Amino acid sequence: MAVNNPYIWGTGRRKTSTARVRIKPGTGKFSINGREFEAFFLTDDTRRTALRPLIATETRNNYDIWVNVDGGGIIGQAGAVSLGVARALLRENANFDKVLREHGLLTRDSRKVERKKYGRHKARRSTQFSKR
Repeated sequence: MAVNNPYIWGTGRRKTSTARVRIKPGTGKFSINGREFEAFFLTDDTRRTALRPLIATETRNNYDIWVNVDGGGIIGQAGAVSLGVARALLRENANFDKVLREHGLLTRDSRKVERKKYGRHKARRSTQFSKR
């Protein structure tokens, strides 16, 4: 027996952050890890990044959104939330595909921190060269 689930799910990842996003039609409530959106993302840059899919599709106040995000830092988490919301919106309405792709919101940013190598100060930074 299938349960009628009102939520649409989307998963987003960025660097080492993972966001599990649930959306359903509503009034625009946005909750992240049980906190309000403005209380979780404190800077305008991270807020703008997380809201990009909703602004691109002009659906800011049409969906209630719940997000569980963990891992990484605040900027990686904002990118993960953005991808998760975009994927959930696409699953809700296939007509959003063109708009989301034009804004590059369905592409996973695969860049990660390069590991430190032995004999070097950082991943690529070498010791200072000395002639004598």
